Amino acid sequence: MERIIIFGNKYREEVIKHTKVLADAFRQRGVEVGIEKDFCQFLIEKGCDLSYPHTVIDEECGKADMAFSIGGDGTFIRAAAKIGKSGIPLLGINAGRLGFLADVSGDEIGNAVEEIMDGKYKIEERSLLRLHTEDRLYTDFNYALNEIAVLKRDSSAMITIHAWANGVFVNSYQADGLLVATSTGSTAYSMSVGGPIVVPQASNFILTPVAPHSINVRPIIIPDTWDIELKVESRNKHFLIALDGRNNIFDDKTTLSIRKADFTIKTVKREDQDFFCTLRTKLRWGNDERER
Repeated sequence: MERIIIFGNKYREEVIKHTKVLADAFRQRGVEVGIEKDFCQFLIEKGCDLSYPHTVIDEECGKADMAFSIGGDGTFIRAAAKIGKSGIPLLGINAGRLGFLADVSGDEIGNAVEEIMDGKYKIEERSLLRLHTEDRLYTDFNYALNEIAVLKRDSSAMITIHAWANGVFVNSYQADGLLVATSTGSTAYSMSVGGPIVVPQASNFILTPVAPHSINVRPIIIPDTWDIELKVESRNKHFLIALDGRNNIFDDKTTLSIRKADFTIKTVKREDQDFFCTLRTKLRWGNDERER
């Protein structure tokens, strides 16, 4: 291990102490520490001691053995977008609330660093979604780790989303929106609107309607080798599209083509971590609140 990169949440001051513990732990082992530019500026503004040797990472991550996000799942996703196709493994340290991707707690940082230096960790590859439009209307990274959301704008009337999967018509969804989620994203926005939980190793996409007009419309799971095409009808002639929360407004004449990306995000997991343990812990499965 020669070089690491740290990304962090710029809105939660508790990440400062976690950053210092993480940076010190690696620096003491002779590992070069890089800090993402905007996060580094946040640390300076908060009076964090950055007198120890470090490099500032701008747009290009360059070469690194591993990256760390300190915050919640949102911070992890933003870090994943920065890493992009570089293939740098990413570990999430949780300074937020729930955290399915950022699942190492702050008080576990020391032990996690020891395990990493000893090679006692595993890599899980997570699939992404790729959005394509004929005119390349998106203004940012056109990939999503969790979901691509097609939504109505503000409080306007519901929209109609016509969906095809693998060239076959699926349904016309009259709803507030439709999510195309990865297995990783099954515990994010999709779960909050009634979608199923899917193990992240499953090679699937999930189509989950948001507040559908018909009670008979349900989420559906499809293979992630299928291409998805969406066309939208909107009364105000526009709709909102969000890739992991990064928003754009599109004209309703736009056809959306969605498919599996040709690269993955490599997530770092401790050897004793598993998805079902995370579910039991984060969702409090098996806990009877009446016993409190």
